[in-house]
Amino acid sequence: MKQYLSLCNRILDEGTWIENERTGKRCLTVINADLTYDVEKNEFPLITTRKSFWKAAIAEMIGYIRGYDNAADFRKIGAKTWDANANENLAWLNNPHRKGPDDMGRVYGVQGRAWSKPDGGSIDQLKKIVDNLKKGVDDRGEILSFYNPGEFHMGCLRPCMHTHNFSLLGDTLYLNSFQRSCDVPLGLNFNQVQVFTLLALIAQITGKKPGQAYHKIVNAHIYEDQLELMRDVQLKREPFEPASLIINPDIKSLEDLETWVTMDDFEVTGYQHHEAIKYPFSV
Repeated sequence: MKQYLSLCNRILDEGTWIENERTGKRCLTVINADLTYDVEKNEFPLITTRKSFWKAAIAEMIGYIRGYDNAADFRKIGAKTWDANANENLAWLNNPHRKGPDDMGRVYGVQGRAWSKPDGGSIDQLKKIVDNLKKGVDDRGEILSFYNPGEFHMGCLRPCMHTHNFSLLGDTLYLNSFQRSCDVPLGLNFNQVQVFTLLALIAQITGKKPGQAYHKIVNAHIYEDQLELMRDVQLKREPFEPASLIINPDIKSLEDLETWVTMDDFEVTGYQHHEAIKYPFSV
């Protein structure tokens, strides 16, 4: 929580105004931010200075793990986060690769589970990682990447958090996650929850102990229509102690995550928070 508030204050104090071409809005921007989450101690990085809706963040990550490419599938598991980009993004609506309503194209989890090979076929990056870690193998390339420039034109949005790099030291699993761009008031808490949960889940299904998750953000920004709420409301509130995340211990395999897992298999305890803040979202 202190890391989050420190980054928000840094953007306000040191940020540079940048015109964003995609959204048509200005944003206050800083380059390079590093956050660390203690998954081993189960200090769940859920923002307490406003109410945060963690279930949608975990649901979205489950959708990525399953390789979903349709906003309707995300809605079924509890995430409405792809509705706008799939159905309201004018460039995507006019894209010949769009298959119809709710289609997202080849983004995020599609790349992670079915990266196209030039000679035909595909690579399941996540299965390779899980299989290796179960055997205690870390080949220094346990990398899950969603960033495929050759197929950007075939999806509704380039990935923001694009790469997850797992590392195994003895029985302890670590994660480095890399994010090219972050809407700090809206997106960051979502992303924090996902980085934490991804390490916790992969450690659980591979029989390893979770260690630290390291979250690298390259471009961190606050949009001009979010600035007043951040400065005059959220940053004036006192944070509470961190919550904890409880994951159903019956989740023991990648197949479990692909098939029967729902949001009922996750619980957050000890979550104290201030009132919600409705920040504007930029499509």
